[in-house]
Amino acid sequence: MNNTLYESKLSGLKRISQGKVRDIYSVDDDHLLIVTSDRLSAFDVVLPDPIPGKGAVLTKLSNFWFDRTASIVPNHLSELSLSDVVQDESERAELGDRAIVVKRLKPLPVEAVVRGYLIGSGWKDYQQSGAVCGIELPAGLDMAAKLPEPIFTPATKAEVGEHDENIDFDRMCDMIGTELAEHVRDLSIKIYQHGADYARKHGIIIADTKFEFGLDDAGKLYLIDEVLTPDSSRFWPADQYKTGISPPSFDKQFVRDHLETLDWDKTAPGPELPDEVIARTAEKYQQAFNQLAG
Repeated sequence: MNNTLYESKLSGLKRISQGKVRDIYSVDDDHLLIVTSDRLSAFDVVLPDPIPGKGAVLTKLSNFWFDRTASIVPNHLSELSLSDVVQDESERAELGDRAIVVKRLKPLPVEAVVRGYLIGSGWKDYQQSGAVCGIELPAGLDMAAKLPEPIFTPATKAEVGEHDENIDFDRMCDMIGTELAEHVRDLSIKIYQHGADYARKHGIIIADTKFEFGLDDAGKLYLIDEVLTPDSSRFWPADQYKTGISPPSFDKQFVRDHLETLDWDKTAPGPELPDEVIARTAEKYQQAFNQLAG
């Protein structure tokens, strides 16, 4: 458990942003360095204990999907390597497989969420209204039911510590324009379907996911951030799937289950995690990578 990175500190680059998991550095006018740390957030709170290997798994799995989806949509990966931008050898060694150099793009202010199964906030929405984000669904569906076809349910991006807000497609059109919104919707469903079909053959159901997109100066659209990882998606082991329950997942399930047993109000600071919970969570992240890309 010593091989962890909770927060990066690089001597030659300026850090311009720090999210729940990622540290972002300015390289030049055209490039950024993204470091995916081993931090873990639960209930929108960053916990004090890192998960060994998590950052490397997320980075390598995203790069795997970026490669597989490059024929569908261009992505933010650049031609520069880590050694091109981080001169200090010890700093490069500490970053390991957690860092990538990407094109500097303008992120869209919405998250592109695709749901293939009825779970989470979508299930709650459906119980109340028979619809998810304004999209009518057939009556009588069970929790975790496979939807007749994937649906696109965008959300606004929240600041660290806040919750994303589901919005309907019309509001997304108002925010970024109808033509771009339709392009993002169609691409998102296509990427999700491609990933879900591949994952299903490797024993994983991708129940839902969220993508992020950015524009270059010419207005060209790119897939950015991370793609089809256990942090951005809900992964279920296919051999344990059934409807009527919330199936076990490949990501933070051990952490969430543990936190639910505590007298904690789900606000910062988060509680420390037992070694067993940390180890089992690390194993789940690694297992997801091994099944999909190993």
